[in-house]
Amino acid sequence: MMFKDPKTKRNLDYKKWCLDNRIYELFAIDKSSYGDIEKKRKKSIYGSVDPKNTIPLPAELDDLIRLHFLVRSRKVTTILEFGVGKSTLVFADALKKNKEEFGEFVKNNLRRANPFEIHSVDNGKKWINECKKSFPAKLLDFTHFHLSEAEMTTFNGRACTMYKKLPNICPDLIYLDGPDQFSVKNDIRGISTRSPDRLPMSADILLFEPFLLPGALILIDGRTANVRFLKNNLQRNWKYNHFVKEDLHTFELIEEPLGKINARQISFCLRRT
Repeated sequence: MMFKDPKTKRNLDYKKWCLDNRIYELFAIDKSSYGDIEKKRKKSIYGSVDPKNTIPLPAELDDLIRLHFLVRSRKVTTILEFGVGKSTLVFADALKKNKEEFGEFVKNNLRRANPFEIHSVDNGKKWINECKKSFPAKLLDFTHFHLSEAEMTTFNGRACTMYKKLPNICPDLIYLDGPDQFSVKNDIRGISTRSPDRLPMSADILLFEPFLLPGALILIDGRTANVRFLKNNLQRNWKYNHFVKEDLHTFELIEEPLGKINARQISFCLRRT
């Protein structure tokens, strides 16, 4: 079954999207040796929870193609990303294409203070620098990196993590894939995420939820325990989807528009085309 944008209902043909948008070239991947685009790469059971790992994980084309497709399909203008990586590059490329196609309309009709920008927050200076090295100059113009410590804290009396400082933007797409659980500072009565048996538990989105505009989309790669924590604490009318095969969770803010400008943005970005 093809992956489908939950709102616009557009189908994703992975191979065609990858070739048409030259995703292989973004990551210098030899398409003849990569194999099946839609097939998950095998990982060890500790592959994603190894505190000693200093090497970026290899590109997972199926995940990256889906992210690129959703940004393009939904005509996204502003992205907030938690955790830099290969997703940062694919988001920047999609935003560049959106600007080329829709830039004039957005400028003249929508109130977007940070149009066609991705703001990526990470607590690892090394990872930010590594990510920057992979960027072609033409995509750096669309990308803003934010270095911020992440620490243990509480939300509604529950232990969780938050970054100390976030960019003051209003994203229409949020991608949650950080921080890594071993780099979080401090603890709450001895509890922290710094154990292979603990789980990521980010609460940053809960802090600024009241400011998000109807139509906003949250994407979460895996992190199912964190998703359940968010689901139990989000207070507005979010529509939740879990794409089990893809290990992708989405929350979409389904509310009446706040006014004419927000209504225009929802109509422009999310109508079926």
